[in-house]
Formats: sequence, C-alpha cells, structure tokens
Amino acid sequence: MTLLADLEPAFAAAFRDLGADPALGRLKPSDRPDMGQFQCNGAMAAGGALKRKPRDIAEAVVETLRHDPRFKSLTIAGPGFINVVLADDYLVQRLEAEARDDKLGATPAENDRPVILDFGGPNVAKAMHVGHLRSLIIGDSLQRTLRFTGARVISDVHLGDWGLPMGQLIEELRLRNPQLPYFDLEYSGPYPEEPPVTLDDLQELYTAASRRTKEDESAMEAAREATRELQLGRPGYLALWNHFVAVSRKSLEDEFGALGVKFDLWEGESTVNETVEELGKDLTARGLAVRDDGAVIIPVARPDDVKEMPPLIFFKSDGAMLYGTTDLATIKRRVDEYDPARIIYVVDQRQHLHFEQVFRAAELAGLGKDIAFEHVGFGTVNGPDGKPFKTRAGGTMRLNDLLTMALQEATKRLDEGEIGLEFAAEERAEIARKIGIGSIKFADLMNNRLSNYIFDIARFTSFEGKTGPYVMYAAVRIKSVLRKAAEQSIAIGELRAPTSEHDLKLMLRLAVFGDMVRQTLDTRSPHLLCDYAYALGQEFSRFYHECPILIEPDAVQRGAYLALVQHTLTVLEQTLRLLGIETPERM
Repeated sequence: MTLLADLEPAFAAAFRDLGADPALGRLKPSDRPDMGQFQCNGAMAAGGALKRKPRDIAEAVVETLRHDPRFKSLTIAGPGFINVVLADDYLVQRLEAEARDDKLGATPAENDRPVILDFGGPNVAKAMHVGHLRSLIIGDSLQRTLRFTGARVISDVHLGDWGLPMGQLIEELRLRNPQLPYFDLEYSGPYPEEPPVTLDDLQELYTAASRRTKEDESAMEAAREATRELQLGRPGYLALWNHFVAVSRKSLEDEFGALGVKFDLWEGESTVNETVEELGKDLTARGLAVRDDGAVIIPVARPDDVKEMPPLIFFKSDGAMLYGTTDLATIKRRVDEYDPARIIYVVDQRQHLHFEQVFRAAELAGLGKDIAFEHVGFGTVNGPDGKPFKTRAGGTMRLNDLLTMALQEATKRLDEGEIGLEFAAEERAEIARKIGIGSIKFADLMNNRLSNYIFDIARFTSFEGKTGPYVMYAAVRIKSVLRKAAEQSIAIGELRAPTSEHDLKLMLRLAVFGDMVRQTLDTRSPHLLCDYAYALGQEFSRFYHECPILIEPDAVQRGAYLALVQHTLTVLEQTLRLLGIETPERM
C-alpha cells in the first residue's frame, strides 16, 4: 500500500460521515510546503454539495482525525484547505516497511490476466530512425513499470512485414537479379540458406523501389502483384521474405540491445495472414462488414459521435489489406491465444483516429467484451526549426546515428569535466555509453508524452539542470558515500526521526515513491518518474551538503544517516531502472 493509499481512507471516512462523497478525501503533496507536507482540498467541493461553509466541513474533518497517531498536525488554511503534517514516528515506520518491501511501497498489480503491450513497430528492410525513438523508450518504460508492480506483461514489437513494401522489394530484386532461383516458377528448391541481400542492400532496394513505383504506375502494379503472390504463398517469394525478415531482425535486435529494450514476441502483420480471411468471412456473414464501391468496410460511427467517424476499411477494392485489417486480425489472435485483460498500443498520437476505428470494430465484432483497449499516443521529436528532426543534409536521422551522436557527446562531456581520467579505457567507455543512452532516454521521457520536444544533444548530456546525467551523478555520489563508509568501517544503522528539514524532506520524498509509480501507471506518463528522480536527486544533494553524514560525531546518528543514504540509493536506482536507465558505479 502506498503512503497516500494508507492515509486517504481516514479522510474518505470523515467526509462520508458528513454526508459527502468519500472521494473528496484525496490527498496530494502540498502546494505550500511551509504550511504542510500534504493537503486535502475536498472541503471546498463538499461545501457546495452540502450547502455548508467549506471551513466548517474542514473543521469537522480535522476534529474527526485529530487523535490519529499518524498525524503530527492537521490545520486549516483559507476557506477550508486542510494541511497535513505526518508524525515523525509514522514516517520512519513507513520508510522501514518500504525498505523491506521489494516493491518499495508500490501497489501490486491485481489482475492475473496478461497485459499486452504493443510498441516499437519497425518495418522490415528499413533502418529504424528517430521517429521510432519515442515508441521504444515510452513503451519500454511502461513495460518495466508494469512488471515492477507484478503485472504479467507480454510485449510485442509487431513488425511491419507483410504489406506492399515486401512486394516492392521482391520486384526490385527481380529486376536486378532475375536469374536468382526465387523468381523461377519451375524451381522446386531447396532455396539457398544464405540471404541474397544485406540490410544495406535492402534499404537501397526499398529506396529505389519506392521511387520507381511512385513515378511509374506499371511498376506499382508489378509490386502489387508480387505482394499478392507472396500473400498467396508463392514458395520463392516466401523464401525471399524469410530472408528479408531474418536480416532485418538481426539488425533490429542489435539496435534494441543498444537501448536495453527487449520484447517477448516478434510477431507481425504476416502472423495473422490466415486469420484475416477467416475474420473477413465472419464479419461479412454477421453483417458487420459490408461492400462499398468494391471495398469491404466496417461502419464504426455511433449516433452520439460529435465528429465524423469514417468506417474501417477491411479490404480495398483490389482486395489488398491495410493496417486496419491486420490490426483487427491481430486483436482476434491475441484474444484467442492470450486472453488479455488489456491491450496497450504505444504509437504516435497522429494515429489516434486509426486506433479509435480499430477498437470500435473490435468491440462490434465481440473481440473486446472484457478487454480494455488503450492507445498511448505521443508527440514528435523535432529539430530547432520545430519540425520533425532531420540530419544536416535534410534526411531522416537513423536511430543508430542518433545513438552514436549521444555517445560522442557524452565522451566529450567526460573529457571537458576531466571525469574518470584515472579509469581504464574500457570502464570510461562504459561510463560514456551509460551517460549517452541515459541522456537520450531521460530527455525523451521527461516530457509529457503528448508534447513535442526539441532535440538538443548538448543540453541533454549536461550535468547541470534537469537531465539524465544530473540524476545519474546523484546516484554515483550516493555510491561514493557508501563506499567511503565501508572503507572506514562505519556501519549502516537504523532509521531515526529526522533531525533537520533536510533529512525530513528527503524522507518525505522517499515515502511517496509508491504513489509516483501508481500515478505513472494510472496516466501512462513516465515523465512523472523523471520528475520524481530529479526531485529526489535534488533533495539528496541538499541533505548531502547540510548534514555531516560521515563525520557526524554521534555513532548512532551516523548509522541512521547511512541508512537513509542506502534507502535513497535503492529508490533512486529503482526509479531509473523503470526509466530504462543504467547508472555507473563511479565517475
């Protein structure tokens, strides 16, 4: 149980006894720390509902809770704001309990059914670019946070591997190398085990094919025909497709590995190829899918829609599948195979209409009777001009190039600060890697996910301000304190009541970790964890400078300080792990 979840029922009961909505007993960290640590504003709303003065209601709530030993003081400000100060003993007991809890006070997941998390979404044969960054980083943070609370997560990269781009690649390769056995209808195999192309070849082929099909309708028609034959199971084309997927997956795994991102499933559009036909027949038989100008559509508009809601196109007039087709079929497969409680898609906010159509179609089809569907959207990564981030030459920035840039900037920062010059080259390189990747992740996640942000690698890698390196350095400083204590044989003791505002504020910050995790999951907003990590780093820095940790003359108090330092490291590193950020042992 989190701190606020422990306290709020008492306030809820007090409001209920007055005839008000118990939900008005919610607490939040105080907007005025000089007046209280937490505050309850429910009396304001209760006053209107009960036609009483809010201050009278606040006084009644305070009177009910006045003897609760968890509170040092309950005071009223203004027209009825209740300010809360916790008892020191209660605060220490909370922190001791959280230190023994592997969830650190976070609320455990309640549903045993799995949560499917769909994020990443790269396309076969295409290098990942900066546009994939947010889906990967936000999705991975949510994956980590859900798992931390005990949720059963099944993450799926959901490859784009079955549409027109595959036909374009096949046809482009045929034009260049028609002698390959994959194009010989009389060849019965076996086909070569070694792929005829590298990832660089695939990217060059796709660029050329895309250009050709845009300029020449006959080339586009040939690509469509190749796509159709692939989807119908032509052996040579399937063999080529398997090569394309294998080559792409190896590259993708390397890039995901660099970011520390892992997936449980590597399924894609191709996985549901057979499901599509079966689903289409079922939807048509039930009158949910209808013919419209040659296409097969699923009307999803509702009488109460304020805005126009276009139908989901299941098949185009030429019989081709679209993203809506495979997304709906994928939902059916996931429902049949995993029986999830929830399916979450971490995809660009610009795709929100698409997912609204898919979710409505799934509900109409009876695929989501007791399943919650969510689209967790996000904004774009922009350059200084406010437009989607590009290379200096104006092209799309590859993800690998962006990560290389981060590593170079991190190394530069270490050199400028003369940090770790005494370390071995391998250790210093590893520190630079962690700082570079951590800088990118923190910079992305610290923004409200629906907001766009400007990519500024120099600012992201700074050790000053709200940045990944600042927070990582706070963790490294804590490790240094604990190492020195061990070297001096200073034992870690037990937590004691705070002795100053500095250790008190640090304790309070630590105590709300579980609430930050809960709010992050409730809102799918990892930026709350970034805010928390930064604030915790700041609180520790103030405590470090003001409290004589290792030179405290009282041995018992010295041990208590170290216990607080140890718990701070545990919570800070766990917060960073939820963000997917590793911390060096030293700098």
